[in-house]
Amino acid sequence: MIDADGNQLGILTLADALEEAAKAGLDLVEVAPNSSPPVCRIMDYGKYRYQQSKKKTISKKSQTTIQVKEIRLRPKTEDHDKQIKLKHIKRFLDQNNKVKITMMFRGREIIYADKGKKIMEDIKSELEGACTVDREPKLEGRNMIMIVSPKK
Repeated sequence: MIDADGNQLGILTLADALEEAAKAGLDLVEVAPNSSPPVCRIMDYGKYRYQQSKKKTISKKSQTTIQVKEIRLRPKTEDHDKQIKLKHIKRFLDQNNKVKITMMFRGREIIYADKGKKIMEDIKSELEGACTVDREPKLEGRNMIMIVSPKK
């Protein structure tokens, strides 16, 4: 058993431990039930739970959530439209979001997969300093996917 100050009191019976806790005006809390003998501590359980909830909220505040944003292109997308999509990608990267760039091929456009690969490589070269490539452009079915994340 451990008292409120952190000093070890030794092995006590349950009745003696409860009596010690009552003298201190605190609660008897079982800390390590699986050890032999079980370890109990005298503490203010309400205060302990409050401190645990405070720690939990502080850890949630410091936690950052990263979202994955998606930009879709087609092999026939014009240059001006690509520049606008590129601005969107840069804005997402500035907001510390990952970006999934998807090149969609419809119908017989799949024969232009090499053109789509070239467009993806152009985008990758334009974003060279702003991001790191998590996943190289890869054709999956009728879509070519590349994932980029912001630099640390």
